[in-house]
Amino acid sequence: MSPQAPPASGPASVSIPDFAARIVAEVHRRVVGQEYMIERLLISLLTGGHVLFEGLPGLAKTLTVRTLAETIHATFQRVQFTPDLLPADVVGTTIYDVRTGEFTPHPGPIFANIVLADEINRAPAKVQAALLEAMQERQVTIGGKTFPLPQPFLVLATQNPIEQVGTYPLPEAQVDRFMLKVRVGYPTRDDEREILRRMSAVDELRVEPVVGPEEILAARRTIAGLYLDDTVAEYILDVVTATREPKRYGLEKLEPLIEYGASPRATIALAVCSRAHAFLRGRSYVTPDDVKAIGMDVLRHRVLTTYEAEAEEITPDDIVRRVFEAVRVP
Repeated sequence: MSPQAPPASGPASVSIPDFAARIVAEVHRRVVGQEYMIERLLISLLTGGHVLFEGLPGLAKTLTVRTLAETIHATFQRVQFTPDLLPADVVGTTIYDVRTGEFTPHPGPIFANIVLADEINRAPAKVQAALLEAMQERQVTIGGKTFPLPQPFLVLATQNPIEQVGTYPLPEAQVDRFMLKVRVGYPTRDDEREILRRMSAVDELRVEPVVGPEEILAARRTIAGLYLDDTVAEYILDVVTATREPKRYGLEKLEPLIEYGASPRATIALAVCSRAHAFLRGRSYVTPDDVKAIGMDVLRHRVLTTYEAEAEEITPDDIVRRVFEAVRVP
């Protein structure tokens, strides 16, 4: 059976969700270009996975995330991460009530559907660790009591790759919680010309909510049922395994360059994101092209390089690229 199509008894395709088109159109009222980043944000919405955006200042990372949040009938909170931020400033704390003589919980900004962690690498390890339970378990503990977070719940974080003064590198455990790590690049010349044109406007364009949480949760259920052929599943396993055992796939030269390969969480994320990528293209089945299209964003932050790789200026992106070139496509 070909991995390019579902069984004969299954549907050949699905319609691209109308709400996705509505979101993109509304975001583009304010944001010029950045189609790649916007699509990754949609995949995040459709899978419930958190995203780490890395890019130079001034590339509309914060603007795009904030605009996306405004297109949804959902709560949004922005947390500006700074070196003096405390865990309680993110998850909340308990406050003593003099009248009752009891401590009452005071929820922090983490209790929102979409949380923008702006410049996340500027906060110390304690604050970053406070996000771990929220990102993985969708709950937080305040004063010994556990509180569930609203659904859908997403953490969309940004970080600056070049400014290292006053920053704290994200721990590997924290980075692995992000389903995707997306590199944001410069706009095209035409897009930048349009940005200049829009600068003449006195007021920022308003963005209206066009989608409700129910539509997003319904789409997630649909995506979970998309057909994933066994050959495509084996392809995903081969790609992830090649980051751990490169010699097995004829990549002996990569062995001294890889400290640790991708975790099983990467395998799950690659399958889930491939389904969402196929869904946005109106298909009810996943192809190897979907895996390749999303693979770099899923794997780049989960492959840890050795000092030898750093000395040779070989990045995780280089390793992931060579893995995809070497692993046989079904």
